[in-house]
Amino acid sequence: MTFAGGADYRNHMDEPVLRLPGGELEYAVLFSVCELGAASAREVHEQVGATAGLAYTTIAKVLDRLHAKGLVARKRKGIAFVYRPRIARRVVEFARAQVSLRKLLGPAPLPAMATLVEAIESLDPELLEELERAVAARQGVRRGS
Repeated sequence: MTFAGGADYRNHMDEPVLRLPGGELEYAVLFSVCELGAASAREVHEQVGATAGLAYTTIAKVLDRLHAKGLVARKRKGIAFVYRPRIARRVVEFARAQVSLRKLLGPAPLPAMATLVEAIESLDPELLEELERAVAARQGVRRGS
């Protein structure tokens, strides 16, 4: 699946395009639906909106936007809708990370990558070693080892 969001996400495949959530509230609502499996706007509001002091109608509008973007499915149950995720949370998080990295690295990624490596090392040298192991494992998968 290919995503488009605040920034355009493409994975170089001919797949349908889904738009990523447009902000932190949309992500929080989507991830709440993912966590609950199936939920009404009231249930999502209890989990996300009430704790943030948001109105029920705000959460309902966000769910409508997520439905319009194809990220959640909905089915009428009585007078309310029950929402279910159409895509796994890990897929959305991966796409979100790719969009963020593209913004961070920009058109000339090598200097930004060097700075990123230095920053990781300054935070925790073991993280740099873990990154090295992850890169080596990923290269092994690509080579078929």
